[in-house]
Amino acid sequence: MPSPRSPLSRLFTVLLAGVLAGLVLAVAALPGSLVSGLVTKATLGAYAQLPDALRTPAQPQRSYLYANDGKTLITTFYDVNRTDVPLAEIAPVMRQAIVAAEDRRFYSHGGADPRGLLRALVANVTGGGTEQGGSTLTMQYVRNVLKTDPTRTAEERRAATEQTVGRKLQEIRYATALEKTLSKDEILNRYLNIAYFGSGAYGVAAASQRYFGKAPADLTLAEAALLAGLVQSPDAYSPIDGDKDQALARRAYVLDAMAETGAITAQQAATAKAEPLTLHPTAQPNGCTAVTQGHDDWGFFCDYLRQWWLAQPAFGDTVEEREQALRRGGYTVVTSLDPKVQQTAQQQVTAVYGYDNKRALPIAAVEPGTGRVLAMAVNRHYSLADNPAGQANRPNTVNPLISGGASVDGYQAGSTFKLFTMLAALEAGKPLATGFDAPAKLPTRYASTDEGNCDGRWCPGNANPQWMDGYRMMWDGFGRSVNTYFVWLAEQVGEDKVVEMAQRLGITFRADSDAAFARDNAANWGAFTLGVAATTPLDLANAYATVAAEGTYCSPLPVVSVTAADGEKVDVGQPSCKRVLDPDVARAATDAARCPVGQQSAYGQCNGGTATSVDRIVGRPVAGKTGSSEQNATEAFVGYTPQVAVAGIAANPDDPADLVGSAVQARVIDAVARVIRTAVDGKPVKDFTAPSRELAGDPQRPRPQPTPQQQQQDQRSLPPNLLRWLQNRGRG
Repeated sequence: MPSPRSPLSRLFTVLLAGVLAGLVLAVAALPGSLVSGLVTKATLGAYAQLPDALRTPAQPQRSYLYANDGKTLITTFYDVNRTDVPLAEIAPVMRQAIVAAEDRRFYSHGGADPRGLLRALVANVTGGGTEQGGSTLTMQYVRNVLKTDPTRTAEERRAATEQTVGRKLQEIRYATALEKTLSKDEILNRYLNIAYFGSGAYGVAAASQRYFGKAPADLTLAEAALLAGLVQSPDAYSPIDGDKDQALARRAYVLDAMAETGAITAQQAATAKAEPLTLHPTAQPNGCTAVTQGHDDWGFFCDYLRQWWLAQPAFGDTVEEREQALRRGGYTVVTSLDPKVQQTAQQQVTAVYGYDNKRALPIAAVEPGTGRVLAMAVNRHYSLADNPAGQANRPNTVNPLISGGASVDGYQAGSTFKLFTMLAALEAGKPLATGFDAPAKLPTRYASTDEGNCDGRWCPGNANPQWMDGYRMMWDGFGRSVNTYFVWLAEQVGEDKVVEMAQRLGITFRADSDAAFARDNAANWGAFTLGVAATTPLDLANAYATVAAEGTYCSPLPVVSVTAADGEKVDVGQPSCKRVLDPDVARAATDAARCPVGQQSAYGQCNGGTATSVDRIVGRPVAGKTGSSEQNATEAFVGYTPQVAVAGIAANPDDPADLVGSAVQARVIDAVARVIRTAVDGKPVKDFTAPSRELAGDPQRPRPQPTPQQQQQDQRSLPPNLLRWLQNRGRG
């Protein structure tokens, strides 16, 4: 039943009817030769003013996202699911059906059909039956182009469907001009490639696939009639999303119309009407939740790319325009995602924690010197599917657990932040050989009432005093992860310098409390060097990639190239890099970072590490650092070679109070190391460059002072006369 129209709608229709009826009558009263001359002149003038979209249609098209090989499809983005096909690849019954349903006089009018307009206006004014538009296929084509043209602003697209006399007259002028320059078949082909058929399908190729899973050349009479019937009210009549009974009623209407025009016989129409509705719906993947089947882990990377895209001015002045460019612009995007590295990363994270585990191991891999993101994996499905009660982010989530943002601030990464203290000290001129007799607990200048304070002052301690205490330099302080050495070193260089160094290398403080401390009180952030600020695997991997690239920071980049629908490259695929560290400072930090992973520094000063298995797994020059937060709430590891940096942090994304425990550290180290090995597989072995002697310093370790027990033991082995001499000398 047709919906009642408002008084304003009826008033507009009456006015429009009067204007157009007057025009039709006036034209009819003119001599034929004069009418011909006026039409020709008006048409030529209108054609000269045609928008570019009507001269050379820039119709909305899908954008395709591929992996870094340029062949592996990740997903597509579209508002308009369409693919152009030539008229020869569209079944004749489809062409006949659309003409019968929408414009029976298509092949006889000149773009506008005065008879049809008047018939529609009379019906609308009197209110009888369904409201009619009176637009020819050519006029509909004009309107469809202008309202979907991706080169026009949102306001311009809205204006293309405004209910005004001026807009309707302009549409008639454009349609008449097109009819003088394009053949009927060309107009019909263009119309069939842009018309909306419901259920997200634009154009007959997308529609035939969406509803029947076949090419438009293979449509039967009944199928063609059903599709042709949809364009009048696509959402209401769609047999997938709308009313199947109305869809069948419209199909019957189209079949009768085809019989009346002589395209088919009455018997053919009756036979087609009797056919049951048989659908074979197929869907083109759309967006990050519709990535290629079996690869829902790619969705996290896809989502990161989309967020990056929305920040690029090259795709529009506003976020809305950039979103429309992605969904309408027909771009071909070759991303930086490496399927092999991603596969290994996903296998490793799910080997540590299953998809349904409340704990997660997000891992990110970045290419030093370009910032290109090679992999983003976590033991979750990127999906909007419901989760069991009480499981907010598992096994399904679309939250950015790897890159951060939205509600994800990140996770504490523990001693991996000691890198920033070491870099700040090296930059301040302190060499790697800077020594300190690190105690088991170090009283600091910060007041504290926490349990374990030292006379009212904060005094951090070493996790394994027997192995960590004693005289340390940066090499073994970093290799053994000596807390008291690095808290002392941060005090020497200034905690604010350490915080600034982290920010310089891309660490973003997403938690409000962290951002406030960094902004207002960085000079008193003594615990910062122990990794108490939240971060993400992507930020952490990229920070270490900066050191791997000898001090060149590159913004994280998820693409290799972006090509527009016209084949032109968009200038957004190039790395955005800048030097943030002196190369020698970065080389010195790497020299110390060889110690944790079981390798040796260029100066032979490594004497123990917290992740020595990495050397065996990677099998080539590698550096890195472990990190454990307070009470082992999180466990992290970052490793890098000159060609890749990989970071992983084990945590509970929903409950920071849930301690993952120290037992998982070895598995995190193993997982990250295996991702590194895959990333460098087949690439030439590259070594790190040794730092200068000046920045290494003079690694002369003082002779350790023996304990009283050691002195007694040593003295018992001395000859009696020498022992008496030493004792007498001591009395003197």
